[in-house]
Amino acid sequence: MQRVNLSTVSEFVLVGLSDAPGVRFLLFVLFLTIYLATMAGNITILIAMSTDARLHNPMYFFLGNLSLLDILCPTITVPKMLEALLLENKVISFTGCMLQLFFLIDVVGTEIFLLAVMAYDRYVAICHPLQYMNIVSLKLCARLAIGTWVAGFFNSLLHSSLIFTLSFCGSNEVDQYYCDIPPVLALSCSPTYSRELVVLVVAGVLGSAAFVVTLISYIYILVAILHMKSSESRHKAFSTCGSHLTVVCLFYGTTICTYVRPSSTYSPHQDRVVSMLYGILTPLLNPIIYSLRNKEVKCALRRLISHVRT
Repeated sequence: MQRVNLSTVSEFVLVGLSDAPGVRFLLFVLFLTIYLATMAGNITILIAMSTDARLHNPMYFFLGNLSLLDILCPTITVPKMLEALLLENKVISFTGCMLQLFFLIDVVGTEIFLLAVMAYDRYVAICHPLQYMNIVSLKLCARLAIGTWVAGFFNSLLHSSLIFTLSFCGSNEVDQYYCDIPPVLALSCSPTYSRELVVLVVAGVLGSAAFVVTLISYIYILVAILHMKSSESRHKAFSTCGSHLTVVCLFYGTTICTYVRPSSTYSPHQDRVVSMLYGILTPLLNPIIYSLRNKEVKCALRRLISHVRT
């Protein structure tokens, strides 16, 4: 185990997947395939939404933002992991680690806020359909989208500044395949209680606020759907909201397990699995969930494929 003092800390070693040398190449092929499929799925969704006039409405505008986040999230972590698996280059500079953590928390935070905004959008669409276009105007959509990105940025700036102003004077081996808050905090030789408390409070307050907005929106949505007289209308509403609710459950469950708890409960092997769920698999599943459960998206994708063929 490499020992360094504060004055010479200039790099970290990512050892999250180095304990499986016998299957390193198989893991490389697996994660590369998942990454390429994620890129292809989300880019296809973005192209379909930008080129099909039928999808130029608030719901798909927010879905386009989600697809963009699902492109960014694995792009922040997976290329370095693939390099480590293929070339056994597990070293990342201090600055590189800081930037990786910053952008990851930025994207994760932005997605949490965006899912809350998408829940509010579905609430207005189902509970106030006649006033929908007046309430969720183009100007409001732009403000909400910009607000989610700005909030994610400042949330990440706070967390990153708290982590990387600590002293690192012991091991520099990060027991994860990327730089994240729990494994990096575990390496600090500074007292971390106060900073952990701030991280927990901020993450708890912001995450809880977004969750409450999502929960209240879906309570009203469920009540409205149950009062619908037409079974066709109920099925359409359930189909539209079911996609978003599935994504919410996947993302909230995994991120809460990772960030909303003290670092003393950090478990490298457990956290590795959980982080792969929201960092690698969820971005892959999101376009599949939306395209398979949404007729308009499926029709747009068919038109796009037909246009490409001709």
